[in-house]
Amino acid sequence: MSTPPPLPPSGDVPPPLPGAAPPPLLLPTPTKPPETREPAVTKEPPKGKLFPCLNCGAKVEFDPRDRALKCPYCGHTSSVEDGGAEVEERNFNEYASKLVKGNVGGIEGRSTQTRCGGCGAMVLLEDKVVTDSCPFCSTHLENRPEAVEGMLRPESLIPFKVDLRAAREEFDSWLGGLWFAPTELKKVANLGQLAGVYLPYWTYDAMTYTRYHGMRGDDYQETEYYTEKDANGNEVQRSRTVTKTNWYSVSGEVQHFFDDVLVCGSKSVPEHLISGLEPWDTNELEVFQDAFLAGLKTERYAVDLKQGLVVAKEVMQPTIRDLIRRDIGGDHQRIESTDTRYLGVTFKHCLLPVWIANYHYHEKLFQILINGRTGKVSGERPWSWMKIIRLVVIVLLAAGLIAALVAAFAGKGRSPRAAANEPVPSAVISERNSLAGVYRSGAEFEKDHTGYRRLPAG
Repeated sequence: MSTPPPLPPSGDVPPPLPGAAPPPLLLPTPTKPPETREPAVTKEPPKGKLFPCLNCGAKVEFDPRDRALKCPYCGHTSSVEDGGAEVEERNFNEYASKLVKGNVGGIEGRSTQTRCGGCGAMVLLEDKVVTDSCPFCSTHLENRPEAVEGMLRPESLIPFKVDLRAAREEFDSWLGGLWFAPTELKKVANLGQLAGVYLPYWTYDAMTYTRYHGMRGDDYQETEYYTEKDANGNEVQRSRTVTKTNWYSVSGEVQHFFDDVLVCGSKSVPEHLISGLEPWDTNELEVFQDAFLAGLKTERYAVDLKQGLVVAKEVMQPTIRDLIRRDIGGDHQRIESTDTRYLGVTFKHCLLPVWIANYHYHEKLFQILINGRTGKVSGERPWSWMKIIRLVVIVLLAAGLIAALVAAFAGKGRSPRAAANEPVPSAVISERNSLAGVYRSGAEFEKDHTGYRRLPAG
């Protein structure tokens, strides 16, 4: 029996076993330039969170024309991609009965709010902003921010498509069509006093079932006889066709689904100006991203979820009543009572883009709104009474001058033949006849205010 080979000293490599591959040679690692790798992201930031400019560190702004975040200093841009998800409808009863956890509080990057002392608007301030002005009345906002609480976060919006330059062009075009507008009004656009604002809106969907009771009127014609006097004073009988209506009771039910009934959640802008911006295409709503708000202002809703549904029902009523009239039919309809049930109510809290200009004229505030998507203008306008008075004076002077010229040309244009052919007034004829009588009789007459008087003989 052979003796096994001795074990190698500690640290030496053992000899290979029979049939095994030889161990690799340990060679020194060659030197090479350092490898440049992409950053390893261990945890992604929240989607849509805003950061300073990657190029110079300045604050970026949303550019509607390029749909990108643009640095106003170095021009560096980064595109804002589509959110990818679909805009969701929320159950009204679920959110109205309680504040759903996870969807209550301020918008990311706008965790504080300040109430304007001028118009009462609740403006959501960007974090770390020290001072700002109200976009609705230009009042300076005092630096007394408070934490945003109890607010349903917006989950969708329509991004700006009309940028500041295009908004100014639309404003100038609207202004050019105004009569008697103050000259100072143009300064609103020239001084860059247009502010981009996202206004809060609610949209409501509901299936409605409306029971009604009313009256249907059907017209029919009937011949009616009557008497009257003719030209000779004789009574004659005549006939005429008259329209009369048969009324009878009708009851029934109409059903209608309402989709995306819009209700503005702001009270800082007059309702007639808000409605002047319509229509809004809610099919363009996108999933909310903070990037769309960069460099723009936002207002917290003043009309809450429940109040908004009350307004939405008022908006639905004209359509429901038209459907009832159509269901009643006939030539005339009377609606005496209705009872509407609203089932399956859902909502969306969204933001819509608006350019706002404020203008004070004679201590009165005027507002001009521009749809940030379509460029449609809805505004109040002051009147320049000096321009109106000036125009009235010019018109009166022009009318007087024309009348004087017409009279002058009419007098110079009369020919001797035309003057000879003009009819002689009767008073002149009478005077001529009297003078002829004087000459024929030889009597002497004198003329006074009463006419001609015969003088005593001798």
